[in-house]
Amino acid sequence: MATVAPASGLVLENSQKLRLFTLFILYVGQGMPIGLFWFAIPAWMAVNGASAADVGSVAALTALPWSLKFTNGFFMDRYTYLPMGRRRAWILGAQGLMIAVLVVGAVLSPAVTDIAILGALGFMLNTATAFQDVAVDGLAVDIMSEDERARGSGMMFGGQSIGIAAATAICGFVIEDFGAPGAFLTVAAILLLLCAYTAAFRERTGERRYPWSEGDAHARNLDIQLDAWWPILRSTFVSLFAGKSLLWMIAMFSAGILYGGMTGAVPLIGANHVGWDVSTISSHNASAGLVGGILCMTLGGWLGDRYGAKRIGIMWIVITLGLLTTMYFSVSYWGVPALFLVFVYGWMALNVLRTVALLPVSMRLCDPTVAATQFTIYMAVSNFGISFGAFMLGQSDRMGGLQSIFVVCGAGLMVTLFLLLTVRFPRRPEYYEIQKRREILAAHKPA
Repeated sequence: MATVAPASGLVLENSQKLRLFTLFILYVGQGMPIGLFWFAIPAWMAVNGASAADVGSVAALTALPWSLKFTNGFFMDRYTYLPMGRRRAWILGAQGLMIAVLVVGAVLSPAVTDIAILGALGFMLNTATAFQDVAVDGLAVDIMSEDERARGSGMMFGGQSIGIAAATAICGFVIEDFGAPGAFLTVAAILLLLCAYTAAFRERTGERRYPWSEGDAHARNLDIQLDAWWPILRSTFVSLFAGKSLLWMIAMFSAGILYGGMTGAVPLIGANHVGWDVSTISSHNASAGLVGGILCMTLGGWLGDRYGAKRIGIMWIVITLGLLTTMYFSVSYWGVPALFLVFVYGWMALNVLRTVALLPVSMRLCDPTVAATQFTIYMAVSNFGISFGAFMLGQSDRMGGLQSIFVVCGAGLMVTLFLLLTVRFPRRPEYYEIQKRREILAAHKPA
């Protein structure tokens, strides 16, 4: 007879507050490696004389695993240790790999000129981080109800922004005093604490906390688990290649270009036009990320609930386009600290607010049986856009100068805006209920 774990303790299905906090803290954790390799390391390179091509090369390698992570979802939907939940074993494994890569990086102690080593470390670290991201996204789709998704999106991306901000600020100062190895070990220590928290909670009642604990797989997970490749591939193909899903992938790719271009452009402008050092660039990036994270958890989730994902997403895109246009036509004023600060805080906050606003659309398009795979593919397509943006930054000298990256990013957002204005993507279930009631009332209305 199977033994069942007690229902006490940290069980996600039993507490909305615990679910939201867990998604928040896991996203804080995966923001730490991003802050290190997307912001602190590029700032360190730029201040120490690295070219746009070198910064772009490391940024592109760092972004590449996020573009390839669609394969992660297939493995997670096919292989998992159900007695510990559908996602938690994968999360723990990814966290362990992140820590190992950071320790190796500290031992190697690369210099600014070691582009290959920095790129390889960025690639490996973000491969592990992308595995956690996929697992946490799958957990969010599995565990959250529809009425939690706007708030959950805000908590997730708010947490990631706070994690990025914290890592950017901490690592910026640590690099100046102790070099890159000190930053690697600092992030590794923080991730070790996150790993301990992940080991402490359970997804659903009756599951095991550890492999050697008592407990069984939850009936709900057993019912939806697909134990062969063909059903996973078939379900994913049917859901993914419907007309609106394909158009959504184009929108996601186009919107992702902004992040890839701006994460490299900001330290280059800060170092070469404003004259800031590593810690100054990192601290402002961190503060901007913190502001964006707080806005996501407060304003972002509330606006999505109140006015709808699509409408709010359109608003943020229009404001971002205005900011990019201003920067493109004001190259001669890039050295003015006030203008640059408005840009840094503006683009980071607007990027995460737009992401939070539109995330529920991706969730609504997902088939629950292949949620990790399908949701991950949407995110991976967005990350292809990020890689493309980083690649185009490296080509900016050939396109007429660094200001050309603002044209590239703006063009991507214009494509996303056009699709949001012309395609009827899925709305919240209550919207369709209201429409159905209106149709019934109209049908029974006297002529």
